[in-house]
Amino acid sequence: MKTYKFRIYPNAVQREWFARQFGACRFVYNHFLRARIDYYAAHKDDPTKKGLTYHDTALALTQLKKAEGYEWLKETNSQALQHALRDLDTAYNNFFNKRAQFPRFKSKRGEQAFHIPQFFKVDGNHLTLPKIGTVKMVVHRPIDGEIRNVTIRKTASGRYFAMLACRVELPEPQPKQGEVGIDVGLKSFLVTSKGEVVEHPRHLLKAEKRLKRLQRSLSRRKKGSNNREKARLRVARQHEKVANARQDFLHKLSRRLVDENQVIYAEDLNVKGMLANHHLAKRIADSGWDELFRQLTYKGAWYGTDFHQIHRFFPSSKRCHVCGFIYQNLRLSEREWVCSECGATHDRDKNAAINIEIFGCAERTGGTPGTHTPGESGVARSSNQEATRFSGW
Repeated sequence: MKTYKFRIYPNAVQREWFARQFGACRFVYNHFLRARIDYYAAHKDDPTKKGLTYHDTALALTQLKKAEGYEWLKETNSQALQHALRDLDTAYNNFFNKRAQFPRFKSKRGEQAFHIPQFFKVDGNHLTLPKIGTVKMVVHRPIDGEIRNVTIRKTASGRYFAMLACRVELPEPQPKQGEVGIDVGLKSFLVTSKGEVVEHPRHLLKAEKRLKRLQRSLSRRKKGSNNREKARLRVARQHEKVANARQDFLHKLSRRLVDENQVIYAEDLNVKGMLANHHLAKRIADSGWDELFRQLTYKGAWYGTDFHQIHRFFPSSKRCHVCGFIYQNLRLSEREWVCSECGATHDRDKNAAINIEIFGCAERTGGTPGTHTPGESGVARSSNQEATRFSGW
């Protein structure tokens, strides 16, 4: 499945219809989230009652449409309302499987979205939707595959987008040569085991001055006034520019790494835990490391590149990639260090990237970490002394 995102330009009548559909989906989600919470509170001591399911809420939705005061739900797309219930059920499953927190009630502020699985049509630069008609859409790239569903999204800045989910038949990936280890950081965004340094773009830092000015202007506006809404939109658009620039940078970088390498190694970082450091949280969040790893994972699956992550506690910066010595007292401020056993001089980030490749290659092939030339396939056989040093960290 591959999703294409296109900007759409609804007219005034269509924007009003979109607002009603957003509100109906949000109401259905919140109404049945409250129903499921209340049901659990009333029957938590009864072992025969396990809680409401999607099927239960779908039947209740049909009855709700017939109830007095809720006839307005019939005016909106029924399949979009059903999909809101599926989203709620997915949120519950993610919570029970410890993939997310407990579902929260949706707000009318911020991003809005609804899902249409059938009865839509794409014709050139036009998107036809049930009950709304034809909406102008800017198709800036060819659409491959069969379109399976459409999601309409309104951003916090007031822009509308259509996401077309397509089933695409990808060609058999061609084998590539070379392996690379990557070490992400704050001084440089990324350093590879081949010596390439990708500087940190610092998208948020560059926009902070303007964001502060816009935020001050927003805070001075009277709540509920038109001028406050205009100021809010200016802040939201600036944040959207930062997010778009970050996504563009990550997409181009991840695609280049996937195209150039057969195997990519990285550390399995605990980004959520790192964000607890309030001195570095803003810069860590601005980096988007999790998003980079997510893109490398799915693009690697599409284009035949294996993305492998090593354990986060492997001492990639402290280990000499030449002899295997562990420099236990390495400080964060030391950007270069000299191995006391073999005399090799190491750049902290490049040495970490090489070690990530060495250890990742050993994990993937079942070998023992030893000396290794960056970019080579396989892992060199290490001596017993090197294996002992490595096992001691």
